[in-house]
Amino acid sequence: MTERRGYTKEFKEQAVLLIETSGKSVREIAKDLGIRENNLWRWKKELREAGANSFPGHGNRQPGTDLEEENRRLKEELLTVTMERDILKKAVAIFSKPQK
Repeated sequence: MTERRGYTKEFKEQAVLLIETSGKSVREIAKDLGIRENNLWRWKKELREAGANSFPGHGNRQPGTDLEEENRRLKEELLTVTMERDILKKAVAIFSKPQK
């Protein structure tokens, strides 16, 4: 299995800048940089859509709207409460067994 290469935010931004200013095709730029063409298309799209918030890095998610943030927070809380409930169910089952 091959190891995934990581690219810095600056590298991605410069690669997209090359697409827009060099006059070369995306295929040529990808070949020159030694990366896959679909990476360049994806980076261009992300930079166009997210602007300064694009390419946040590994494990750093982009902030969403207030509604999206509340939805994320509620999902995390639901997951925690569900795990707590399951633990309590198991504890009740263990302690309600007749003693030998």
